[in-house]
Amino acid sequence: MVNSRTTNEDAASAESIDSFDDDDVTTAEVQDDAELEDDESDESDEIDESESESESEAVTELARVEPTTESVTFTMSLPVQVHVTPDDEAAVSISEVAINPDYMDVSGPATTTVTMVADEVATMPEGAVEEVVIPALPAPDDVYTRRGRQRGEISARPEPATMLTAERLIVQGKGRKKSAPEGFWQHLLYTATFHGVNVGDSYAVRHRKSIDARISKNFEGGTRFVAVLTRKGGVGKTTISALLGMAMADVRDDRVIAIDANPDRGTLAERITRNTRATVRDVITRARSVTTFSEFQTLISRDETRMDVLASDADPTVSEAFDEDDYNVVADIAERFYSVAITDCGTGMLHSAMSATLQRADSIIIVSGGSVDEARLASETLTWLESNGYPELVKNAVVALNTATQGTNLVKLEEIEAHFQSRVRAIARIPYDPTLATGSVIRYLSLKSNTRNAARELAAIVVDGLDEQRAS
Repeated sequence: MVNSRTTNEDAASAESIDSFDDDDVTTAEVQDDAELEDDESDESDEIDESESESESEAVTELARVEPTTESVTFTMSLPVQVHVTPDDEAAVSISEVAINPDYMDVSGPATTTVTMVADEVATMPEGAVEEVVIPALPAPDDVYTRRGRQRGEISARPEPATMLTAERLIVQGKGRKKSAPEGFWQHLLYTATFHGVNVGDSYAVRHRKSIDARISKNFEGGTRFVAVLTRKGGVGKTTISALLGMAMADVRDDRVIAIDANPDRGTLAERITRNTRATVRDVITRARSVTTFSEFQTLISRDETRMDVLASDADPTVSEAFDEDDYNVVADIAERFYSVAITDCGTGMLHSAMSATLQRADSIIIVSGGSVDEARLASETLTWLESNGYPELVKNAVVALNTATQGTNLVKLEEIEAHFQSRVRAIARIPYDPTLATGSVIRYLSLKSNTRNAARELAAIVVDGLDEQRAS
């Protein structure tokens, strides 16, 4: 079998050799090549068998390995959908190109006209328009008017009872007489002429009524708090507080209260006739039970001018000082029953009650004496207020210049007033009065007229700086 195959291969080789003229390959060489190819084939078979065995071993090893999970992420780029704007939208759309406000393009049309055609148009048929008929005005009713008739003329028709008015029946001028004038000479002339000549009130009376009108200003939106303070004791701060409250209560129809907020022992209640021994400590203790003014009235004292006074704590054994929380409790109760609350502060500016007082104050009064050191301390009080967040209170402040202190006659009061006029809204002088100098009970109606007028002027100035309606 091998020989036949070799013979065939030799014949084929001979034929291929004959076809090439330049080859000198012999039959022996062809035979050697065939045997070489057989050896290589056997070796390849052995290699294949060895590789198959190694592959089977590898498969066996892979089978022993635990399977693992792998994730594959595919990224696909889809074509971007292009939105084509319809013509009707493009005609009314706003350009997305930024516009320079300094540049104006006048080459193109400034406006775009869009024709709107309704699907259905309602038309009015011809001849269907009705003419609007305006009714004629009614004839004037002469029964309810006397126009065109003389006095006493009888109406052509019976008059109703509504025609008998006061303007028709009362003679003008005789039923509305002026009140009798006030003033010595004015009233004397009025009496001598049997009420025929009324020249009006005197200048002093007109000035008094003007002050009364200023003090009687109506307030809306809560209680108005006025704080009276100074950094120096002995300048008449408590006296000024009492005079201010008396002048307001004597004129106003509503209630006025003066609160002694001195952290130490205050003396405001000693300037009036007390009718109770209750103090601010009693008000604080009973604050929850006070629901009506009748209940609160048992804790205050009232003088002849209807000014109410809430006394400070005078018990020397009390160890608790009147502080910020105590003042807020008292002020909350005062807001329920009073239109004006005057706070007589202590001489210190750093205690907690002073902070609560200034936060509620609508206006302040700085009391200054007539000496150099007293005026300087009053000015320093204004500086302290400006430096600690109360510049608006300083602008609306009033300086009460008490001229009853020692050394006033040796000081140029006009120079002190000129200094304070550059810093505050107004200044008021309080003259010397022996009743005030005693330091005892003040009887307002027994004071000198100059003292009462000065107190009224101070009250009017303070009320002028208070708003009728509290800002929200």
